[in-house]
Amino acid sequence: MADVDERHALLRALEPDAGRLLDRHLRVAREWFPHELVPYRLGRDFEGDPWTPEQPRLSGVARIAFEVNLLTEDNLPSYHRVIYALFGAGDGAWINWIGRWTAEEGRHAIVLRDYLTVTRNLDPVALERGRMLQVQQGYDMASVDPLRGLAYVAFQEVATRIAHRNTGRYSDDPVADQIMLRISADENLHAVFYRDILGTALELEPSAAVCAIVAEVLSFDMPGARIPGYRRKAAQVARAGIYDLRIHHDEVVMPLLRHWRILERSDLDAAAETARDRLVEYLGALDASARRFEDRRSAAEQMELRGDVAS
Repeated sequence: MADVDERHALLRALEPDAGRLLDRHLRVAREWFPHELVPYRLGRDFEGDPWTPEQPRLSGVARIAFEVNLLTEDNLPSYHRVIYALFGAGDGAWINWIGRWTAEEGRHAIVLRDYLTVTRNLDPVALERGRMLQVQQGYDMASVDPLRGLAYVAFQEVATRIAHRNTGRYSDDPVADQIMLRISADENLHAVFYRDILGTALELEPSAAVCAIVAEVLSFDMPGARIPGYRRKAAQVARAGIYDLRIHHDEVVMPLLRHWRILERSDLDAAAETARDRLVEYLGALDASARRFEDRRSAAEQMELRGDVAS
């Protein structure tokens, strides 16, 4: 009971800032419509012209990235349940944010599925079976600590924004690129909300917030990690440079840590100092792993290039 009371007390303390950040979000968020981005003129009846493997125009890796992105977005019912459990106290700014966030996120799967189906870049039967599996198995978080939740979604929204944006660029399709640019703009605004509300939490409870941030950095995984074959697919996406360890270190983790000034804070208790020491050690290991991955990828590319020259 004490933990629940503490959770609600923190959310109440953060609610004025949540209201301010929601108002800011509503002022800058751009209204958009999935049907305006999908090239429906390319659509054909599947009953008379069923999908076949030679129809996709996107490369194999681009199709894998789109599949992972779409199946990740498909789990919105579970994500809504999770953030409601984390932040759904009272009937004010938090509830209004949850509703707005959910409504905006709902467009992402709509536009992605329509694009992929109309352009026949993925098998619609496989996509629907994948959606069914994703929604049935759902998504959950081990902790209902709002600080852990805020830390996770702050990192996750940035990571998802970058994965979507890079998928669009890699696709070599102007329509796909425009769709992913629009989705990533939503994700960016969501990331800014969570980044800034967690910044307020750091001022209210610096040590607890730092411990939560460290825990999420050390255990972070993308929300689509339970997609069947995810590790293999993520490795292919990483080799293509869409989302890899270097991007995760340089463009997701470090910018947020710098924004919050985690490594410079002097207002931490002993537990938070210990957690920060673990963070520094982890960041060094992550950077080293990113360098090794880049070296292996470069060596593989050179071997492929030599093979092409020899042939």
